[in-house]
Formats: sequence, C-alpha cells, structure tokens
Amino acid sequence: MIRKNYFVYILTNSTHKVLYVGVTNNLERRLWEHKNSEADSFTKRYYVKTLVYFEAAEDISAAIAREKQIKGGSRQKKIDLIESTNPKWRDLSVDF
Repeated sequence: MIRKNYFVYILTNSTHKVLYVGVTNNLERRLWEHKNSEADSFTKRYYVKTLVYFEAAEDISAAIAREKQIKGGSRQKKIDLIESTNPKWRDLSVDF
C-alpha cells in the first residue's frame, strides 16, 4: 500500500496577528499558492504567508480531525503549539 502524507499547518502574517490553520496533501505546493496569492481569499486578504507550524499525518481523516482540533482551540493554545517547536516564529517554508 502506498503511504501518502497529509499536513496540518499554521500560517501567520508579518505582525503575527492573524493565524490560519489548514490541511493539505502537498505542503510545498500549498505554500507556493499562499505565497503567490493563489490560495483562498482569507489568506490573500490578510497577507498570511509565513509558515510557523506544521505536522504530518498518514491519513486524511486524522489530518482533518487534527485541523479541527487546532481550529477549535483558543488563540493562546495555537500560540503555545507554535512556540513549542518554533519559539522565534521563524518562517519554516525556507527549509523546503
């Protein structure tokens, strides 16, 4: 069986005031879409282009459930999650 990875990710804008949680099966492509304003209107409108957190899942159901869990949490929980692995809010997309 072929394993396919799915990704749950958090993007922010330059001031870190906006947090966007998404899910994708191709993180590199999706980041390109966000950075080139080809993604949905929310991220385009608020200039949300900086990848500050991501995690992988092996199945889409698990990824969607995790996305909903993160989205349902408070802003502080999202900040804590980001800072647990990326305390300086570095743009992780430079590693791709």
